[in-house]
Amino acid sequence: MAHTIYDAVKNRGLIAAHRGARSLAPENTLAAARLALAAGAGMWEIDVRTTKDAEVVLVHDVDLKRTSDARDKFPDRGPWLVDQFTLRELKALDCGSWFQRTDPFGQIAAGRLSPPELERYRGQQVLTLEEAIRFTVENDWLLNIEIKDLTGRPGHDWIVEKVIATVRRVGAAEKVLVSSFNHCYLARIRRLDRHIRTGVLTDRVLPDPTAVMAELDAFTFNPSFRVFRPGQVRKLKQKGFGVLVWVLNNPLAAWACFAMGADGIFTDFPRRFS
Repeated sequence: MAHTIYDAVKNRGLIAAHRGARSLAPENTLAAARLALAAGAGMWEIDVRTTKDAEVVLVHDVDLKRTSDARDKFPDRGPWLVDQFTLRELKALDCGSWFQRTDPFGQIAAGRLSPPELERYRGQQVLTLEEAIRFTVENDWLLNIEIKDLTGRPGHDWIVEKVIATVRRVGAAEKVLVSSFNHCYLARIRRLDRHIRTGVLTDRVLPDPTAVMAELDAFTFNPSFRVFRPGQVRKLKQKGFGVLVWVLNNPLAAWACFAMGADGIFTDFPRRFS
């Protein structure tokens, strides 16, 4: 297993667990992280947002409805937006039981999870960014932090600074890749820190991704599989940029991307690649 983001990308063949092993455990939780690590994933990916009291936490959606029991615990707080809850309130939520109810990837119905395993998911807590980074460092692992686009939301003006400060405080600059669809955030990172590596996320075809990468001084170009273009990948690789593709759950499609120059892929099923 590579010990730095630089090595993991340059060595190619990187398998990154999308929100942890989210096909087998509640996404963005320690349970999902532990399963991804056990499966041999080279890195896990998380999503971060801000709380009402200016903390950074792991939640993908703008609200808490899908991945917690917020509606039951706080029935009068709709629409249950993440940034309208304090960290203490978020820590009181059950962020694991929903997985058994919804079986999002059909793995429970397929018999790949036992009742005792599912029971352990009950009561999984929202993680802070610092907790996620410390888990990564303690396990000599790697982490992709996706900063969600908070344009027009609380935290937009300071989340980048908070993320960078947390990475520095834990001493994890070589262990993390910070990505975002908001490329202005990546520019802010580079003004603040010359060492933390960044990834340009996109779900649309960019006319000239090489120029975007150079302008942002980014490390990896992270397109969705739908907009993966081999010709663009070749140009990116010629300039020394890494390419990480999301989200690929079919090993044959993943190997095809590797054959066309990708350095890594994000997957919900890290065990399929172990």
